[in-house]
Parts: sequence; C-alpha cells; structure tokens
Amino acid sequence: MPHATRFSLPPVPAVFLAIISVQGGAALAKGLFPVVGAAGTASLRIGLSALLLLVAVRPRLGQLRAPQWRAVVPYGLALGAMNFLFYCALARIPLGLGVTLEFVGPLLVALAGSRRWLDVLWALLAGVGIALIAPWGGHGIDVVGMLFALAAGGCWAVYIVLGARVAEVLPGNTAVAIGMLFATLAVLPFGLGSGQLAALTPRLLALGAALALLSSALPFTLEMQALKSLPTRTFSILMSMEPVAAALCGWLFLHEQLTLSQWLAVALVMVASAGATLTAPKRWPPPAVSSPLAGRHQPLGQLLDIGAARQAGQPLGRNAELAIR
Repeated sequence: MPHATRFSLPPVPAVFLAIISVQGGAALAKGLFPVVGAAGTASLRIGLSALLLLVAVRPRLGQLRAPQWRAVVPYGLALGAMNFLFYCALARIPLGLGVTLEFVGPLLVALAGSRRWLDVLWALLAGVGIALIAPWGGHGIDVVGMLFALAAGGCWAVYIVLGARVAEVLPGNTAVAIGMLFATLAVLPFGLGSGQLAALTPRLLALGAALALLSSALPFTLEMQALKSLPTRTFSILMSMEPVAAALCGWLFLHEQLTLSQWLAVALVMVASAGATLTAPKRWPPPAVSSPLAGRHQPLGQLLDIGAARQAGQPLGRNAELAIR
C-alpha cells in the first residue's frame, strides 16, 4: 500500500508565507488594541502561545538544575519584554515603522565589534533609516512609540545572546516552552493591571488563538520546513524583507500610509540587514551571538539543534516566539 505523500511548499514560498503570517498576525494584534489594549493583547498572545507549547512539549520542570534555571529565566523575561514593548510601539506608530526600528537592535548585535568598512556602511545605512523616521522638529511619528520600538529591538538583541546561552544547557523545545512561561509571567501583570482583560469574550479568545497561530505556530512550522533545504544565508536575506512586508500589511489591513521618506527608511534598514548577512564572513556572527536577520526566531535554530541553521541560531525569532510577534 503506497504511503500518503505529505504536502510541502517549496522553501522560498514557505519563507514568504511565514513572513506574511507573522506580519498579518501583528496587524490582527493591532486590531485588538481598542478592545483589550496593547498589554492585554500581548498577555493574550504570549499566554496562549505558552499554553500551547506547555501542552505540546510537557517540560519536566522539577528536573531542571540551577544552571538551567539561571539561563532560561532571564531568556524568558527578555522574550516577554521584547514582545510587550513591540506591542506598546504598535499602539503609537505604524506597523511597518515599528518592525523597521525593531530590526536595528539585532542588526547592531551582528555588526558589534566589527571594523570592516562594509559593516560600517550597513550601520550607517541603518542610522540614516532611523534619522528619516525620527520626528525632527516635533513633526512625524510619535516619539514615545519610536522609543518603544527601539527598546524592543534592544530586548531582541539581549534575547539573541541569552537564547544562545540557553541552547547550551537545555534541549530546544524545552527551552522555548519554559521561556514562554516566564515571558507570560513578565507580561501578564501589565495585562491584568490595565483592567482591559476583563472585556474578554469567547470571540476575543478565539481571535487570540488565531493570533498565536499566525504569529507563532504557522510561521515557525514553515520556517523549519524551509530550513531543511534552503541555505542559511539565503534564508536570512529573505527574512530581511520583514520591514517591507510589515509596511505592506499595515497598508493593506490597517490602512496605514507611510510617507516617501518613511518608505525610504524601511528600504535602507532592509538593505542594511540583507547586506550585513550577504557580506558576513562565514565565521560571523558566532553561534553565541546569533544573527538578527532571521526574524524573531533566532535562537530557536540552535535551540532545536538544527546545526548550522541560519547564521547563528536564528529560528526562534519572530516566531519563536514561538516567540511572538
């Protein structure tokens, strides 16, 4: 009896679909802000993702040793802070600009310490992109929202470094599941404190579940499938298109209009991200630092023992959230 064949997308379409899923999920999340707020939406998204992971993985918390707890707790807290701050940014600025600004954090991690002129060029391009977004003279985007997005990028950079450390002491699925638990504990007090979670209804819970699937489960699955046959550098370059995808999803689903200079800023950061990946020496970034260019999934690559997947532990990133967004 012939075995049933499993349908699978070619790697490049799978990556593009993962990007669209992540940014579509972010657009859905922003649509929930008027009802449950940024903190409530973040709590809903992270909490439901954590619940799904805990049920699927069933980590044995009682068997963890002290060094493992010391690694996974700050990792989870950084994950929670990254996503909470990103949602706070989305409450104030367009989706495309939020993703663009957030990309700067892990991009700087990848370029940190380098003295190559090409890396200086990529850093300068990213800097020009930020300057084009900044509200000079009090005109332009909300400055608090911009700071939230940059802070989320900083947390993303910390998350990448901590994720690499966790990968040394815990199996991938266990690390992600426990990390998501502590991410929930970090964000839930803000969600409860806002009082807006009291407005939850079965419909909103269903939308929260859809958000968790779009932002975590579906893109993670697609990326892992793509990484089986796609060169890691190619994968990272494709993931560098997330700022443009975010801007397009913001325009299509949220009717957010960017100015010409803002579109140019998105393009500059995208080029800097792709360029940093394309011209990176094979030894850089080291596995302990993880590249930013794979979306929010970074450490997962290492965490899931995919070996050389993505220049440095990428997968967990943006979905990894499987890390959330």
